[in-house]
Order: sequence, then C-alpha cells, then structure tokens
Amino acid sequence: MDEFKEKFIHLLHYPNISWKTVFQMLKKDPSLQSVYRAPISTIPSNPIYPAVSHDSSLTSVTSFSSESIHEQIRQYKTNDISVITIFDKEYPRVLKEIYQPPWALYAKGDIALLDKEPKLAVVGSRQATPYGKKAIRHIFPDLIQQDILIVSGLATGIDALAHEETIKLDGKTIGVIAGGLYHIYPKENLPLAVKMMQTQLVLSEYPPDTKPLRWHFPARNRIISGLSTGTFIIEAKRKSGSLITANYAVHEGRDVFSLPGSIFNPCSEGANELIQQGAKLVICAKDILEELKYP
Repeated sequence: MDEFKEKFIHLLHYPNISWKTVFQMLKKDPSLQSVYRAPISTIPSNPIYPAVSHDSSLTSVTSFSSESIHEQIRQYKTNDISVITIFDKEYPRVLKEIYQPPWALYAKGDIALLDKEPKLAVVGSRQATPYGKKAIRHIFPDLIQQDILIVSGLATGIDALAHEETIKLDGKTIGVIAGGLYHIYPKENLPLAVKMMQTQLVLSEYPPDTKPLRWHFPARNRIISGLSTGTFIIEAKRKSGSLITANYAVHEGRDVFSLPGSIFNPCSEGANELIQQGAKLVICAKDILEELKYP
C-alpha cells in the first residue's frame, strides 16, 4: 500500500467524517501531507448522509495517527478484506459516475466480480410473497444462463432470495451492505453473507467495525444501483427502500425494470407505480436481456 492510500484510508476511519469533509480536505491538501498532524478538533464532522460513522470506541482518539486505527487497518489483510479506493484502478468506472460515489469499498470475496458485466440490481420487499418468490424462480434461470451478475442488498426478503437463487443456479452475485463487514444485518442472513464472502463478493462503503445505522440503508442503495446497468424491482410498497434504489437508477440514467403485481397487494403498489412512471414491465427474462445485452 502506497503512502497516499494509507493516509486516505486512515482519514476515512475518522468517526463521523462526511463525504463533503473528505472532499474539502482533498481539495485543500491533495497529497494529504497534513493528515496525521491534524488534531480532531480541527476536522469537522457531520453525521448527515452520506457520512462515515463508526463504533463509538474510536471517539477517544486524539489524532489521525491513532494506533487503534492503524491496528484496524493492519487486520484487514489478515481477514482477507480488500480496500478499494476511488483512486484505485480496481474501482468500478460506472460507480464513479454517481452522485457522491463512495470514497472506498471494503470488499471481501472475489473482487474480480467488480469487472464483470452486465450487472443487474435486484431489490424488493422484505415481506416477499409467494408470488415474488415464484417470479424469481421463473425469471432468474435465463438471466444467469446469459451471464448476468446480480447485485442486491443482503436484506431479508427479495434481496436474500435474489442472492440465494443466483448461487443455486451457479451464477455470480454481489451484496452491498449497510454498516461494516463485521456487523452483518440482519443476523439471520449471516450464513448467507459468510458464504458470499467465500464464493461471491460482499461490499460496504464503511470500515468493517462500523455498526449499521438507520440512514446507512438508503445510502447504500445508491451503490447497488450505481454498480448496475439496470435495476429490477420485485415487489415494493409505495414508500420503500426499493423505490429509493429505483430513483437513484433513474437519476443516473440507468434502466429500471419492474414486476407487475396484483392491485390488491400492498407489496406491489410501488412496483406498479414505477411502471406507470415509465419503468419497463417485466414478465420474463427476455424483457430485461434485450435491454442489458443489446442496448
């Protein structure tokens, strides 16, 4: 690791440092020559999205040269965690195009999957219905056969099912989590996350010791859509994280796909509204493949 990258990663471990503060520091000191000398009191913190917020045990450090931060970073290699900064060649080009791209990705698993195209974000309700589950089993085989990589959020419901079905079909999948790699949420998805860390890829924009906070979940949705050529919504209520992901995709000029559902099912209200607003209605894999494979 070169000196600049080490300083930059160190900077990102500062408790509650915001995206804009990092940007301002880079603008003022592009080589980060003063980063280790800066006392905490001189570094503005801002817990408003999309900041980096860490475990409270770090709030007692007195400077960026804190040994506790250095020790955390040293342990990443031992735990097979890669840190890919926005300045590294491995950082996905398409992710740089989004609003406030993550300064770094903390990755565990097969980082070669970051280069694999095309990627399709698949997100949906945490209360997946039998209809949503059946739709995944109906649509995914043809997607995986055509080498589509599935990106989702390792959440309960549609997200977890999307990862599981992809793995079952011998496909490739990336999970983007809220919080750090040491704090998988929800706990019931820990076995799936561990399996993906071994054979697939799990990503976070937060240092591994970061406990997930409520605002981390909508924040990570910009990464799910930002990594992907298109976003496929399978069951979503009117106000849901899935619609946030779809909105990110629209704003970044990416394709949005939606599974139509019953007008009597609250879990399909948001998905149906997306179709009314211009998302492509999906009834089979071909509806997605003709956009992703032949833009």
